[in-house]
Amino acid sequence: MNKKGLALFMRARMRPRDSSKISLSPLAETLNRVAPDNQANQSGGRGMEPASEEGNEQTHFSCRNERPFELVKESMHSAISMNKTEVLDAVLNDFTEGYFSLSGESRKALLLSLAKEYDLNRAQVRELIKQYLGLELPKADAADEGNVGEESSLSAFYRLERNLRHALKPMYEVLFERLNTHPGGLKFLSILRADILSILAEENILSLRALDSYLKEKLGTWLSPAALELHQITWNDPASLLEKIVAYEAVHPISNLLDLKRRLGIGRRCFGYLHPAIPGEPLIFIEVALLKNVAQTIQEVLWDDPPILEHEATCALFYSISSTQPGLTGINLGKFLIKRVITLVKKDMPQISIFATLSPIPGYMQWLLSKLASQLKLAETDDATRASDQSGSSFWENILEPEEERALLNLSEECKAMKNGMEVMFNLLTTNSYTWTNSPEMLSVLKPLLMRLCARYLLQEKKRGKALDSVANFHLQNGAMVERINWMADRSEKGLRQSGGIMVNYVYRLENIEEYAQSYFSTGQIHSSDDILYYGVEA
Repeated sequence: MNKKGLALFMRARMRPRDSSKISLSPLAETLNRVAPDNQANQSGGRGMEPASEEGNEQTHFSCRNERPFELVKESMHSAISMNKTEVLDAVLNDFTEGYFSLSGESRKALLLSLAKEYDLNRAQVRELIKQYLGLELPKADAADEGNVGEESSLSAFYRLERNLRHALKPMYEVLFERLNTHPGGLKFLSILRADILSILAEENILSLRALDSYLKEKLGTWLSPAALELHQITWNDPASLLEKIVAYEAVHPISNLLDLKRRLGIGRRCFGYLHPAIPGEPLIFIEVALLKNVAQTIQEVLWDDPPILEHEATCALFYSISSTQPGLTGINLGKFLIKRVITLVKKDMPQISIFATLSPIPGYMQWLLSKLASQLKLAETDDATRASDQSGSSFWENILEPEEERALLNLSEECKAMKNGMEVMFNLLTTNSYTWTNSPEMLSVLKPLLMRLCARYLLQEKKRGKALDSVANFHLQNGAMVERINWMADRSEKGLRQSGGIMVNYVYRLENIEEYAQSYFSTGQIHSSDDILYYGVEA
């Protein structure tokens, strides 16, 4: 990369990336212009641009003129049914280019056709199962005894089992397998799945969900850790790769080129997983800060200057992990990435003894406000019941402690006029300007209850036996423990909106990673420190 050229743009600013748009940020576009080395097209396929962070946008490509739907459908059929390997690449190219030319509605129609018309033949499966059940089970030692009749019976089982395995494979598997070995095909498949997920988010179509499940399983196999390369991303990498780091940073947006350079410089590390079929584009990347202690605020990580000397660091803090491919949602590449990064950092820097995160809590405020709203609604409709029957509704729960209730109602005369502390809390937390963050009195009242409820949210609120919060679930299933929750750790608008500014430290204790991951997977057990138990909440 031409560093002198980049230096000319050091003052370039970047607006926070709007995840509802596919276009690159100004900073990303700047990087792209500085080094127009045509490497963007190496990311898979012909003329493909990077997919967005979310799964529900229409990705733009160089093919602008929509082809007739029937022609694209015909090319898809040829890609599945054709046996002439010498022209297969041309057929696959024709199909992928045709797919990219289609509108969103036409893509949906094509995917539905793929899911329904190229599914497995269930009549054939039923017939084979019927034949299989009609066979008499051979003796376990038939082959050893050399009994010709028993061996013949066993041979019939083998034949039917082979045919049944073949029949249970849908026809669209052929398309997936062929695309996987086709140049740019793996990238295309991830985009294809992103489109499928986008449709499923709007409408639950069972045949399409089955198609998604099958493709997800295939992608998970093809993207196994053995097939991925761990690459340390540095300032010396090509501009096309750095542009993707800027564009896909999903946790803490990169504000300018100086910010990018600092995140890749002294006291910092950035690692990404690359796949040979998608060169120059990390599938997922993680940012690491080398510190003396576990950071309690994101400001310590992003804006403290200068960084400490690396040989003084005792903590490797993971402060951002971002996926670049919406189509790989649900495929846990981060699990393997974190473990490999821990191994690599420990090898290069033996003095590092603590591996921790400073993580957002993206679902906390949504859960809390929903809880408050539902309880306030119950309070309105259930007053009469609770007046005559102290048990009241079985769904009623005042989530505040008595002293918290009193403190909220005593904040002002206006607050005293409200029905209860939950109403006061709901009104304070739903103000658009977050005025409560500028009032020392309100902060002193809200801090203990928001921290206590956050501990409850992280340790006790679950879905299907696992942590309700998506980031918590990710780290816990990877073998981490909940170490500490931090007040006003992220004062950005996003941080306040998601979690009231609170962030959490998860810690990976090397000697316990496998044990904690297994206990969480099998029983949903969440390990936590004594600092968390201080809030009176246990997992």
